[in-house]
Amino acid sequence: METLSDSKFKQNYGRHLQHLKLKGLQPKTIDAYARAIRRIGARFDHQIDSLSEQQLTDFFTELLASHSWSAVKLDLYGLKFYYEHVLRKPWVAPGLIKPPKSQRLPDIITIEEARRIFAATRVLSYRVFFFTLYSLGLRLGEGLRLQIGDIDAVRARVHVRDAKGNRDRLVPLPQATHQLLQRFWQVHRNPVLLFPSRHGGLKSAATATTHMDRGGVQTTLHQVVEVCGLKKRSPRTACATAMPPT
Repeated sequence: METLSDSKFKQNYGRHLQHLKLKGLQPKTIDAYARAIRRIGARFDHQIDSLSEQQLTDFFTELLASHSWSAVKLDLYGLKFYYEHVLRKPWVAPGLIKPPKSQRLPDIITIEEARRIFAATRVLSYRVFFFTLYSLGLRLGEGLRLQIGDIDAVRARVHVRDAKGNRDRLVPLPQATHQLLQRFWQVHRNPVLLFPSRHGGLKSAATATTHMDRGGVQTTLHQVVEVCGLKKRSPRTACATAMPPT
């Protein structure tokens, strides 16, 4: 049986989602901030509108024992957003969390390592995708969102949309990458997407309305990196953090 606190939580959670969308936050941020409210709601039996600083201290201490600093920080920001925009109340625990500062250099793969990754990738769409990330210096999400109209062959550049910080940017388009993408398009012929979904096979690719699955790309790259014997800290970004080939 639904209690009064459960009903109020659902109502405020719905308002939370509305404000997240109205503020123009990125989908990943919306998911993270929404998850934060669900998690803390479950911890306090959906009674989260008047939490004390000590309750928050206990919650985030417990969370840090099982989650990364990044996850803890996102939960904190999500809850602060909820207090500010849904409850219209001041945040009760300023300065509660201060993740340790760390500066890590990305794992950079060499040109030879990149060639091994491409050669070991048997599925054409993944092989072309990995080469595109590497040659353009893109993040995984940036590559997945590429559309046919983003390729400017005349000016030899690519329009990368919704990049980090919700900003667009232009990157140089190497001739080898352009030629490879042209040949790849001849295979799937989707009028919009550069890397259409692989669900349904080649016949469905031409009419697909979604891009390739992010999880499938990450899993495949992880497997290929292992097959190649590369010991990178983050195989999922091995291609995306590399310098473009010369």
